[in-house]
Amino acid sequence: MRDLNMRIVIGSLAAFVMSLIMGTVALAQSYQIQPGDALRVEVLEDPTLNRTILVLPDGSVTFPLVGSLRASGQSTDALGRSLSSALSSNFNAPPTVFVSIASLAPQLQAGTLQTGPTIEVFVMGEVGVPGKHIATEGTTILQVLAQVGGLTNFAARKRIELRRADTKTGVMNKYTYNYNGTGAGIKGNTVLKAGDVVVVPPRRLFE
Repeated sequence: MRDLNMRIVIGSLAAFVMSLIMGTVALAQSYQIQPGDALRVEVLEDPTLNRTILVLPDGSVTFPLVGSLRASGQSTDALGRSLSSALSSNFNAPPTVFVSIASLAPQLQAGTLQTGPTIEVFVMGEVGVPGKHIATEGTTILQVLAQVGGLTNFAARKRIELRRADTKTGVMNKYTYNYNGTGAGIKGNTVLKAGDVVVVPPRRLFE
């Protein structure tokens, strides 16, 4: 009797877990991509193309060998098919492309709208999601690097640059930031301003 009860419990748990998985898959398939979403793209036939891309404000994405492609309003499956078709001329047969949501646009996270004043900042180079980003006023350079997915394995962690235009002369000033928190330069709690550009260069051979 105990074995029978145990089988019933295990079967019920398995059914519950499966229903959760199927519900999650269905939700992901029905979700329509929005500007600001970060997407993970994987190309089965060529892993060097695998990367996280950002949906730009105009709803487009940029991908190697493809260029610009409309993404907003599509499901991840539909975008995967579009990328496969666009990449097909570079392969013997249309490649298998998987697209998933890496992170939702900031205003959609936690089901709430972003509140408070915001600024536009730009993050370039060896980060998870380079491009233009919306940040709340008071965001620091360390926080924005976390917001864009952190540094890649190829980042020059000690030579990160903050580029800020002088409001009077328009001259672009450069400030160095060491992500490791040592040495001279600005600190991680430096607050960003509208229009700031953060550049994370690739590390040198023996750096």
